[in-house]
Amino acid sequence: MIALVSDIHGNLPALRAVLEKADQLGCEKIISLGDITGYYSQSVECLDLLLERNALQLTGNHDYYLANGLSCPRSRTVSDLIEFQRKIMPLKHIEYLKTLNPRFDDGEKTFVHGGWNDPLEEYLYRVSENKLCSQSRLFFSGHTHVQFIARFSDKIYCNPGSVGQPRDGDARAAFATLEGENIALYRVEYDIDETVHAMRAAGFSDPKLWEGLYIGAQIGGRIDKIIVEQRDLL
Repeated sequence: MIALVSDIHGNLPALRAVLEKADQLGCEKIISLGDITGYYSQSVECLDLLLERNALQLTGNHDYYLANGLSCPRSRTVSDLIEFQRKIMPLKHIEYLKTLNPRFDDGEKTFVHGGWNDPLEEYLYRVSENKLCSQSRLFFSGHTHVQFIARFSDKIYCNPGSVGQPRDGDARAAFATLEGENIALYRVEYDIDETVHAMRAAGFSDPKLWEGLYIGAQIGGRIDKIIVEQRDLL
C-alpha cells in the first residue's frame, strides 16, 4: 500500500500525524506530489523526515522557486516565506530539490504536482474525463489543496489533498492511499497550535499566516473546491 501526500508546506506536526496514520494502515511506500516547502517554518524537518522514509518525491512550485532562487509570481507573502526558508535550508537539501521532477509516470498511473498541461503550475479546479492525459488510467495531482476523487468510465482522478494547508473547509490534514487500483481518502487531526508556535518561534507574528489552518482555508480565508465537468462535445 502506498501513502500519497502533497502540499506539506513545512507543517511538521501535520506531516507527523499523517505518517503515523499511514503506518497504522500498513503503508510501505510514500509518494509526495510536491511542495514540501513554503508557508510554514519547518520545511527542513519535513524534508528530513521524507528522506528518512525514502519517499518518492516530486517537486512543487514552491520547491522549485526555493531551489532555483526565484520568487512567487503571484504573491509577495509567499515570496517572503520562501526567502526565509531559502536562508535556513541546508545546501545539500537545495541541491536535492533541484534534482526533482514535477511528474512521474508508472505504467497506467500518472502523478503530477500541478496539471497535465503544466505539471508545475497548473491548477486543476475543473476536471473531466477527456481533459485527462490519454495514456494513463489513474491520475493524481496536488497543488489545489483540495481533497477529491472522481471516477469516470475507465479513468480515475484523485487529489489527495493538502497535508499542511487544507483549503477545502476541513482543517484536518489530508492524504490518500493507493493499493492496486483501490484509492482511499483520509483526514487526520493534528495540533495546529504546535504549528503556530513554531512559526512564532521562527520570528513570524502576523496571524493571517496561520488563521486559515483552523478553518481549512488558504491565507485570506478563501475555501476552494474541484468541479467535475461534463464530457466536452466533439
